Amino acid sequence: MPSPSERRPPGARRFALSAWLGALSLAVLAAVVLAVAPQAPAVASAAGATATPEVAKQVSTTPFKARDAYYCTRIPAVVTSGTGVLLAFAEGRTRLDSTGCHDVGDNDIVLRRSLDGGATWQALQVVAGGSDELAHGNPAPVVDAVTGRITLLYSSSDWNRDPAKPSRTGYARTVHAVHSTDGGATWSASVPQPQLKAAGWGWVSTGPGHGIQLARGPHHGRLVVAGDHTAGGDTTAGGQLYVSDDGGLTWSLGATSEVSKSGAYPAELTVAETVDGNVHVNARNSAPTHCTTNEHRLEAVSTDGGGTFAAAFTPVANLDTSPVFGSLLRLHAVDQDGKPNRLLYSGASRLGASALEDRRELAVRSSYDEGKSWKTVGTLVSAARTGYSDLTVLPNGSVGIAYETAGNIPHGNVVFAAFTEQSLQTAETELRRPRTSDTRVKAPGEAGNHAVVHGGAQLGTRLGGSAMEFDGQDDYLRLVCSPSLRVEDKDFTVTAWFRHSATTGTLPIVWAYGMTGRHFSVRAEPGTAGVLRATAGTDIGTTEVTLPSSYNDGAWHHVVFTRQGLVLRLAVDGGPAATAAMPAGNSAAQRNLTPAGEFNIHIGARPDFPNQPPGVAQLFRGTLDDVRLFDTALTDAEAAEVKAGSLAVRTEAEKLRLGFSTIW
Repeated sequence: MPSPSERRPPGARRFALSAWLGALSLAVLAAVVLAVAPQAPAVASAAGATATPEVAKQVSTTPFKARDAYYCTRIPAVVTSGTGVLLAFAEGRTRLDSTGCHDVGDNDIVLRRSLDGGATWQALQVVAGGSDELAHGNPAPVVDAVTGRITLLYSSSDWNRDPAKPSRTGYARTVHAVHSTDGGATWSASVPQPQLKAAGWGWVSTGPGHGIQLARGPHHGRLVVAGDHTAGGDTTAGGQLYVSDDGGLTWSLGATSEVSKSGAYPAELTVAETVDGNVHVNARNSAPTHCTTNEHRLEAVSTDGGGTFAAAFTPVANLDTSPVFGSLLRLHAVDQDGKPNRLLYSGASRLGASALEDRRELAVRSSYDEGKSWKTVGTLVSAARTGYSDLTVLPNGSVGIAYETAGNIPHGNVVFAAFTEQSLQTAETELRRPRTSDTRVKAPGEAGNHAVVHGGAQLGTRLGGSAMEFDGQDDYLRLVCSPSLRVEDKDFTVTAWFRHSATTGTLPIVWAYGMTGRHFSVRAEPGTAGVLRATAGTDIGTTEVTLPSSYNDGAWHHVVFTRQGLVLRLAVDGGPAATAAMPAGNSAAQRNLTPAGEFNIHIGARPDFPNQPPGVAQLFRGTLDDVRLFDTALTDAEAAEVKAGSLAVRTEAEKLRLGFSTIW
């Protein structure tokens, strides 16, 4: 059986998608000032290729704009009251230092109401905070259909006790509740809920996102809101459900789970009732190292109305996403409206390990078997950088979604959009991007470093075999973060066949990790420079080595880039190597090329595509083949064997082999 990260959904097919996709390195993002203008809907890529269409929206507004009342807003939650009032909640964050939209600081829970389905919004209300400097967060509203009461559970802490040095360490986090009986126009005083934090818990949180009311079985009418926690001195973690059987007036702690934080564990849960009366739970996989899996969601079921979990959380297979909060919503149920059972899930549809650069391509996907599986076909809501989202059904049956977005990072503003179910169906497209296989010899059970295919990159030919063609507009490949792709401070070798006839621009062949800082790259520069350039960057600087040709003669050439100790070597077609020496630094850390966190490796593109500055389009135009990565410095003889096509060269050290035989 293939490993989880290698499973292929039934009916997966090759397709061409937009040029709106790419990745900025964390190093670059850390240096970029937050751009808060919401991005316009995608119509075409920067290079002119047709983009995946976004859903046709009835409404698209921005109830919470960064720099208005707060430095930024995050963590949206949205519900529709029994009288049709739309309530959008968020965290208003005031911290103004270089860390930007920070979790830790003076944060308020804010609300805006809409009486017309999100087209216009009433004035901002501060539901929690305002008169203090505490950190209030994770709004989790739920509506009682019987009384119309809206309950908002949220979390608070004294993280901002010292505004000069706000910190999570040493300050308790607690759960609170407020209520509204007039559709959110006014709110009760906050009531602490100490019973919702078990003994021994450190961190405790609510939601985020909306809760639900059960409509079936012995717990009919029960309100259920999700949360998460840590315990054991921050060594264990888990998810929990809060339940109320009196319309939200009182709450108790229901189902809880707890596992070691050394592996996968659930956080930021979202819930939906299944037609058999169970509670289906979908959670963010908060494993400490996202690079070890491509399954960034976990799931569990409660069969007793949220009192306990029937089994441990397990990975959700074949749901391409990144580490982010997503939202479940019941759209149809045969026993309620006579239509086929349908659950919706909103979240990033770009597969990736980074909780920052891979939060893109917000989409809505459907399950027709009560959450047991999710269709890879879905509807794109926004092609831009997007973060957390929450779903609701409007009185007219349309779907509403509140979500985070901004300019060059995935959060800062909270946008609201609404669209009809017909629009949702009309705009459906294949969201799962195709792969091309890593065909190296792997240990039993070892996952391959398969490349994700972006744009319309397609198979071509080389010497009677296959190769990968790139159009220079939006085609590139991306290797998702994997421990075996970390070269760090060790020796390594990159080899590839390339062919192009470009006369201008920069044509990246391989570009690993970041734009600057820790990275390595090999690129042809046929313009003014007329060189083939390789670079290796560390925390103390970048070293480069060049050959005096870009090899743009339309013929095939074989490049070998090696680091051995502190020496970089770049050679083409077995000819003399150009060399350069890297600085030794004072430690192994200062010789490390790999970021400490998550990363991507790009083939055929600079890492910031498609967010490159105007006039910049650093994409490969031509054909690549047989891209390999070894965690050792190959000898000249071994490199010659690779060039000759041998598949038996240092296989124990081979970490990647893209032979481009198939796209699947």
